[in-house]
Amino acid sequence: MKPLRRVRAAEVAELTEALRVALAGGDAVWPVPTGTDGHAGPEPDASRPIPTTVPDDVAVVIETSGSTDAPKRVMLSAEALIASADATADRLDGPGRWVLALPGHYIAGVQVLVRSILGGGSPVLAGDGPFTAEGFAAASARLGADAPRYTSLVPVQLARIVDRAERDAFVAAALRGYDAVLVGGQALAPELAARADELGVRIIRTYGSSETAGGCVYDGRPLDGVGVRIVDGLVELSGPMLAEGYLGAPERTAATFSTDRRGTRWYRTGDLGDLASDGRLRISGRADDVIISGGVKVALGEVERAIQAVPGLAEAVVVAVDDAEWGRRPAVAVTGAAASATLAELAAVTDAAGLVPAARPVRLLRVEVLPQLASGKPDRRRVAQLLAESAQ
Repeated sequence: MKPLRRVRAAEVAELTEALRVALAGGDAVWPVPTGTDGHAGPEPDASRPIPTTVPDDVAVVIETSGSTDAPKRVMLSAEALIASADATADRLDGPGRWVLALPGHYIAGVQVLVRSILGGGSPVLAGDGPFTAEGFAAASARLGADAPRYTSLVPVQLARIVDRAERDAFVAAALRGYDAVLVGGQALAPELAARADELGVRIIRTYGSSETAGGCVYDGRPLDGVGVRIVDGLVELSGPMLAEGYLGAPERTAATFSTDRRGTRWYRTGDLGDLASDGRLRISGRADDVIISGGVKVALGEVERAIQAVPGLAEAVVVAVDDAEWGRRPAVAVTGAAASATLAELAAVTDAAGLVPAARPVRLLRVEVLPQLASGKPDRRRVAQLLAESAQ
């Protein structure tokens, strides 16, 4: 066993140095939110014991956001983090300079730091306090032009930058200046992707999780060394970037990670998907997001994608609500600025997408700001709570 050191994510210089030590075999590091840096969420669950040691092969512990499940403490080795960073550099234009726009207590933020460390530099911060397109553009201007330029974003951040870039030439130039903009954490709405493309931005959709040391499938294609298979409709991943398991949760680890007869270790993602004829991975949603509505299975992810394709609804969130007749039905939350659609129009959208009648939304909630987790993902639990409260 070796020491596990908690470091506040907002102290980027301190966290970067702690990661540098951890990658070299020193004390493990657990990045935690601060509650004051604009990205921050709550401290790690105080009702659970806070460990001070981890197995010797662990370099980093990441507590997941708990967007669809209870938070997990994922243990990652230095080898897994380095394998992920190296595979990313191989898929892109080699090592480069990075703007850190994501919280350092989530895997995507940690990987920006790791890639910067391995590339021999330090990341440029996208401003202090809450994320803004202007702060991002100013940070981009400080990157320099002596190496490839990269950043990693979640869709809501990209949406804010694109909104501003369509009105501000400085922000547009900053976004176009990247050799690659990685976008992950959740599905990228087709409308938003098209708007970014019109601005001349090279977007790369990433798929992965803390358990895979970050994105390991880029634009549907696995990074070198990554295996993908579909078992009972669920996506499973293998490769050198897999986590060691969950800290203090051996049963959960055993239920999520398995080793086949050839000795290959697999991570069961919980995501529904399939492999297209060209080998690309397509994600259709979370297995735990499939509801039974009137005796019919409805994948909320498919409903959400259909609605997000409507201009102005790229940030729509779909969750399940209780229904006295059908059991459970889809419901939609949208921001006030883009909420001109009606339930009838949304029903027509799902019908046009070829979804079953049970997929038609039965409730529409307009809010000024959609609840988000510190990672930038929608807070679906809070959205569901707001929808339930609106029906009372």
